[in-house]
Amino acid sequence: MAPESDPGGLAGLVCPIPISQYPHVLLAHGGGGQLTSHLIETLFVPAFDNPALGARHDGARIEVGGARLAFTTDSYVVRPLFFPGGDIGSLAVNGTVNDLAMCGARPLYLSAGFILEEGLAMETLWRVVTSMKAATEAAGVALVTGDTKVVDRGKGDGLYVNTAGVGVVEHGLVVAPASVRPGDVVLLSGDIGRHGMAIMAAREGLEFESAIESDCAPLAAPALALVEAGVEVHCLRDLTRGGLATALVEIARAAGLHVRIEEAGLPVRDDVRGACEILGFDPLYVANEGRFVAFVPAADEGRALEALQSHAVSAGAVRIGQVTATPAGLVTLKSRIGATRVVDMLSGEQLPRIC
Repeated sequence: MAPESDPGGLAGLVCPIPISQYPHVLLAHGGGGQLTSHLIETLFVPAFDNPALGARHDGARIEVGGARLAFTTDSYVVRPLFFPGGDIGSLAVNGTVNDLAMCGARPLYLSAGFILEEGLAMETLWRVVTSMKAATEAAGVALVTGDTKVVDRGKGDGLYVNTAGVGVVEHGLVVAPASVRPGDVVLLSGDIGRHGMAIMAAREGLEFESAIESDCAPLAAPALALVEAGVEVHCLRDLTRGGLATALVEIARAAGLHVRIEEAGLPVRDDVRGACEILGFDPLYVANEGRFVAFVPAADEGRALEALQSHAVSAGAVRIGQVTATPAGLVTLKSRIGATRVVDMLSGEQLPRIC
């Protein structure tokens, strides 16, 4: 029995994160890079360890009464609230829909929690709600429950949104990093880097020769099209915080395999590439909100690309690499000049408050 002075029985527990190294939370802890991974792997996973969480996927795959479900949650703190190609409302809906789709599920129902700052204009809130309604209709899901809280003026940056979602898995595939196998090909659903550059331009008032709009979009249709085409889908992952590089590193580490990609095969629009060069960003690490990678057997590559290219949101799908057994847990990139370099997670924060 715990002593009265320690009613929770916590006296013998020690925080797994070296407090002397990170005594306070940093912005980079939420940036999707090394510090995010460190926070998850050393604090959250050990605290709540269970098989569903241990899958290290975009959502949890669970069984309830014989039904195979996917469940996910996410919070959105993007700044500014409105940006070219989207806003915090459409981002919240699409982001949660996409996490369910990456589990191989058909998204069905969402919840929404609104954290409102005192003084927020009702017109702003209405614009966000209207956008969320349109996004749910486009994605074919229903928002069925929610919550609202208000914080003091100056304590909430206008508006934060949390969404959770439930979807149904209608096939026997296990779409997860653990299913990736040597010989798999890596497919990318389209050009990368637009969301991050759209946010940056809106945030800093930058103007480029051509307008860069976010790629924010629901991805369930092309993801499910792969299954419907008979493709043996091994893993799917949308490219949000940390971009393509972080997603591939996470999968390589979870699967214990090597992912090799080629720079020449990576689709980056000229305006996005130019903006990244001016601002000192690497498109590999810039966030996307309407792009994903698919790991499929090499024998299914043709059918998979045909299925993806039949949908507007993934019409630019291409093969960007392949999986090998070694060196395990690494992602490498073959440059245009033939050199090979290791692709790792960022150690800091390239662009905060991106989603």
